[in-house]
Amino acid sequence: MCIRDSTLAVLGIPFVTIQGHSLLRLDFPALTLWIGGRGLPIQQLSLLLPFGLALVFFFLLVTLAFGRAWCGWGCPQTTLVDLFEWLARHGGVKVQGGALTATRGQQLLLHLIALTLALLVGTNLCWYFISPSTFFPQFLAGTLHWTAWALLGGTAAAVYLDLAFMRRLVCKEFCPYGRFQTVLVDQGTLTLRFHPVEAPRCIRCGACVRACPTGIDIRDGYQVECINCGRCLDACRQVMARRRQGGIIRYTFGLEGRGPKALLNLRMALITGLCVALTVTVAVSAGQQHSVTLSLARNPQLLPREGGSGQVINFFSAYLANQTGTPGQVRLHLSSPTGVDLRGPGEPVILAPGEKRRIDIALVVAADRLAMPLPVTLQLLGADGRIQAQAEAYLSGVINPPREVKP
Repeated sequence: MCIRDSTLAVLGIPFVTIQGHSLLRLDFPALTLWIGGRGLPIQQLSLLLPFGLALVFFFLLVTLAFGRAWCGWGCPQTTLVDLFEWLARHGGVKVQGGALTATRGQQLLLHLIALTLALLVGTNLCWYFISPSTFFPQFLAGTLHWTAWALLGGTAAAVYLDLAFMRRLVCKEFCPYGRFQTVLVDQGTLTLRFHPVEAPRCIRCGACVRACPTGIDIRDGYQVECINCGRCLDACRQVMARRRQGGIIRYTFGLEGRGPKALLNLRMALITGLCVALTVTVAVSAGQQHSVTLSLARNPQLLPREGGSGQVINFFSAYLANQTGTPGQVRLHLSSPTGVDLRGPGEPVILAPGEKRRIDIALVVAADRLAMPLPVTLQLLGADGRIQAQAEAYLSGVINPPREVKP
C-alpha cells in the first residue's frame, strides 16, 4: 500500500510559495485568501460567491460522473484508514473487513499510531491558516494563538477517535456522501459491480469478500457501503487469472455497460455548463482585480462645517488595501470636479504587502456650489502615475441643527 498522490499534495501544498506567499492559505488576521500567490480579500463577496458555487457544481459533476470513486481513491478518511491498517498489518495485526484482531501490546501500538497520525493531520490543517515558516517557531516557543491550539487539538482528537475506534464504520454508517450519491446516480455514473451476465463463472472462492475494506459482498448487488475502491476487482482478477479467465467484477459507466458515452445526457450537460460558466467567471473576475483598492465613507463623527471665506468642509475616511505580495507606493488625487480642495496626506503612502489602512481627509468647496449634493471622484495613483483605483462620494452643505421651540 502506498500513500496516494492526493495525500502527499495536501501535505506539501502549504510549503509551496509563489513570490513569498503560500500557494493556498486563508489568512484570518488579514482577512485574505491566498491562491497561487495572489491575495483575495474576503470582503469581496462578489468573487467568493461564484467561487463557492463553482465548487458545489464541481462536486455534483464529479459525483454524477464517477459516483463513489472519490470515496475509494481520494477521500482523506479512506486514505488515513488505509495508512492506519497498512501500519497495523506491518505490526502483526490481522485486518479483515475493517476489523482488527490484536494482542494487548499490539493495541497499545495501534493507539500510538492513531495518535501520531491525528497530530499530523491537525498540524497539517493549521498550515492552511498559518504558514509553516511561522507555525513551527511559534509552536516550539508555545506562542501559537489559542485558536490555533484549539484547531490542532480539536482536529487531532476527532481523527484519533476515528482511527482508534470507528474507521470503516464512518463510511458505512455516518458519512452522508454515500447516501447523497445514491440520489444523484443515473444511467451514466461509474459503478463497480459484479457482472450478472458472467455470474455463472463465479467459483465462490470468497476472495472479493475478504478483500473488501467495508466487509460487504459485492455479489449481492449495488450497496451504499461500497466505496468503489476496486480491491474486490483486483482479488477476483488474481483468482480468475489462475484459471486463465478474465475477472467477473468490473467498473462500468451505468448498469447497461454503454461505456463513457453514457455520460452524454441532459443532466450532465447542464451541470457541466454551469460549472464551466462559474469557473470562467471566477477566473476572469480574479484577473481583473486591482492590486490596490479604495473606498470612501463619510466620517460619522464630523458633519460638514463652515470653513470661513464662504467655504464648507466635508470630512471623509479613505480605506486603502494592498492586495499584492509586494509593497506599493500610492497617493490620493482628486480628479473632479475643479474648484474642490483636497486636504490630507501630502506625501505618497507606502502600503506593506496585504496592508489595509484608513486615511482621514477633508474636501473644501465654496458653499454656493452646494445647493445640490456635489459629486466628487477620488483616485489612487501608483508610483508611475497610473490610476490604481477610484471611488466617488457626494459633498453636501452645512447641516444646521433644529432650533429648540420654546413653549
